[in-house]
Order: sequence, then C-alpha cells, then structure tokens
Amino acid sequence: MNEYCNTDEMVCLPETNMPRLVIIGGGFAGLALAKALKRSRIQVVLVDRHNFHQFQPLFYQVATSGLEPDSIVFPFRKQISGNKNTIFRYATVQQIEAKQNRVLTNKGIIDYDFLVIATGTKTNFFGLTDIEKWSLGMKSIQDSLNIRHTMIQNLEQAAITCDEHEKDILTNFIIVGGGPAGVEMAGALAEFKKYILPGDYPEYSSEIMDIYLLEAGDQLLASMSDKASEKALKYLTRLGVQVMLEEAVEHYDGSAVSTNSGKKLYASNLIWTAGVTGDFPEGIGEESIVRGNRLQVNNTLLVKGYTNIFAIGDIAAVVSQRTPKGHPQVAQVAIQQGKYLGEVIKYRIAGREYSKPFRYRDKGSLATVGKRRAVADLGKFRFGGYIAWLLWSVVHLFSISGFRNKLMVALNWVWNYFTYDKGNRLIIREYKNKDLEKEESK
Repeated sequence: MNEYCNTDEMVCLPETNMPRLVIIGGGFAGLALAKALKRSRIQVVLVDRHNFHQFQPLFYQVATSGLEPDSIVFPFRKQISGNKNTIFRYATVQQIEAKQNRVLTNKGIIDYDFLVIATGTKTNFFGLTDIEKWSLGMKSIQDSLNIRHTMIQNLEQAAITCDEHEKDILTNFIIVGGGPAGVEMAGALAEFKKYILPGDYPEYSSEIMDIYLLEAGDQLLASMSDKASEKALKYLTRLGVQVMLEEAVEHYDGSAVSTNSGKKLYASNLIWTAGVTGDFPEGIGEESIVRGNRLQVNNTLLVKGYTNIFAIGDIAAVVSQRTPKGHPQVAQVAIQQGKYLGEVIKYRIAGREYSKPFRYRDKGSLATVGKRRAVADLGKFRFGGYIAWLLWSVVHLFSISGFRNKLMVALNWVWNYFTYDKGNRLIIREYKNKDLEKEESK
C-alpha cells in the first residue's frame, strides 16, 4: 500500500478500503485487542503518546535500582511487526469528535469507523495539592526513574551534610497506599536498607533509614483475602517497615507529613500509590462517566451513549449487579477485555452483533513482599512464602514482552538472588521538582 499525506492536517496513513479501528493507548488492553484482530479485514491504528509498552507491575524494581528501564519497556513497532493490518502512530490524542468520527491529536487528525479508548489511569491525589506538588507517583517508567534519582540524590546529600536532623529526613521514606504497589515498594526499600545501604554509604548507619507505609484503610492489600493481608503485614514488619493502618495523609511540605490522627513524620522521600483516576481525552459526554472518572460500558464494552466507541482496560467500568463498581483495574481484566472486544469487532465488521456478554475469569492475585516472600490468592487456595514468591516470579517473567527483556530480567533476578546486589544505582540525570525549579528561577 502506498502512503499518502492529506494537506488538511491529516495524520498520514496507508490508503485502504477496509474499515478503520483506532485504538488510543497501547497498554495491556490495547495490545491484546490489536493482537486479536491481526488476521481480520480491518485497518488497526494504534495511537500512543509513548513509542513503547510499559510493564507496570515491575515499576517498583526500576525505582529501587533492581532493573534498568529498558528491561520492562518494549517498542510498539516491534510488538506489532507481525500484524500486517496494524499501524502505529506516535501522537497524543487531545480530543474525540464523536459526531465527525475522528480524533484530534497533536500531530493531526485521524478518522475512524470504530474507536477504542484504552488510555488507563493516572495518579489520583484526591485534591491534595501540596502532596501532588511534593510527592512522587509511580504510574510510568519516567515516574520510576524520578523516584530512583531522588532516592540516590538524597542518600548522597545525606553523606555530605553534617546536620543530623537533615541527614535523618533525607534517608527516610514514606509510602502512601497499602495496595500491591505500595506493599511491593516498601518491601524492596527494606531490602535496599538491609543489603545495599551498609556497603554503599558507610558514612552513616543504615539504621538511620526509616521506612513508613501508611494506609487509610484498616488492612493492607484490601483487594485480596484477609489471609494475604495478614501475611503481608507480618512480612513487612519482619523487614523493619513501620506499617500504619487507618492513617491518612493530610499535608506534606517536602519534608514533613501530617496525618489525620495528628502524627507528624519527617521524610524527603514520599511515594504516592494511594489511588488512581481515569485518564482519557476530551469529547466524551458526562453521562458516560462514572465513579473514578471511568467510562461506563455495557456488557459488550460499548461506551454508554455511543454506537461505535468502546472502552477497555482500567478506564472501562462494566457496571452491573455483579460488578457495581466495575471490574478491578488489573492487567488480567485488561487482557481479557482486549481479546473479547476483538470478537465483538469481528462480528461488527461482518454486519452482525456479538451477543455473548463479557465475563471476567479471575485467575487469582499475587503480590511480592521482598525477596523470597509473596502472598497468593488462587481460587480457594490462600498461601504465602517462598512458593508464592516463585509463582509470582514465573508469572511476571513470562508476562514481559520480548525474549531479550525476559532474559535481562531473569539474569538480574538470578544475580540479585545470590548477591543481594542492585547494580543500577546511577544518577543518569539529576531530578528536581518542577515547582521548586520554577520558584528558584523567579
């Protein structure tokens, strides 16, 4: 097919007589859909503001120097190279014009016959502007690198300063949110304190580093079983993490945290994993938006109020008696929805309706708590410890895209397993808070 460029600010795409499906977002859901349609008579256009897929479950390992970022990202063009009907375009979708069947991007206009919104979520700070200003989220590979660079910069500064109070603040960490991301981050930091800090920073005792995990609810891993929650709490306590339940953060100024109970904690490192909110372009009517800024979809994943716009993954909420708040925002739901929507679209282009509703099959939940410890909920089975950690490792390793990435992660894990070393403690670029930079430039 020959490329053509329209002078009306159109994004250049191959000419085709086939219907065109535009997917906004190349996460687990978007890629699963593209794969499901790779042999169908439809032109698939994948649009993303990055040119790579990110493996979110291992962000915390990049943040704590366990993995390099290129181990858990994979170029879209390589990912879809076997899909003859799929085109990738590196652009940010700014607005959806549903009546005109087109999306407006920062690179031009793309027309569609079918549109799929798979844009996922962003960090939710719940209106706490000072926390948004001073804390670090963990929703992208860039966020993970910001955490890494901030952490190493602060540890280096702690070696320089002679002020004991400043040294204490620089080496303390507060993680807000007791879900899987927060629990895994806390466990990784505890092992960093135990095995890395004494060798790298003999200038001060590793005991100076305090790690706090704050959870507003009454248990960790609320989406998992009570047994998993109890085991996670026990593992973290053994690792030296100070877990504080029913403790909500109210204020943070970059060095001091105030909580709802009146506690005051001091740390220059605050990592926010306490919540997410839907993130999608402008143009969707308010009647289609439900709790969590998600898009309400019916049981065939069609967005409420539209006939050719679908939503899948974390952004989609199938609101029903069985799922009044929508499905959990996890990778397995996204992958299954992507595969399912592939069948719906195949029927639609054949002029038929797919009558079988989407049903999520829960394959279980896993969360790791440091090396050799994890918790698992698999059907009726609830267990933790070394076996759960092995299972977690295998599942995550095989879920990573690309043989090279799998090999790199496996080699890193084997090396870390026997040596407890994290060899990626490099400040590639100095990180500085953008708001602080603006204040200093005035």
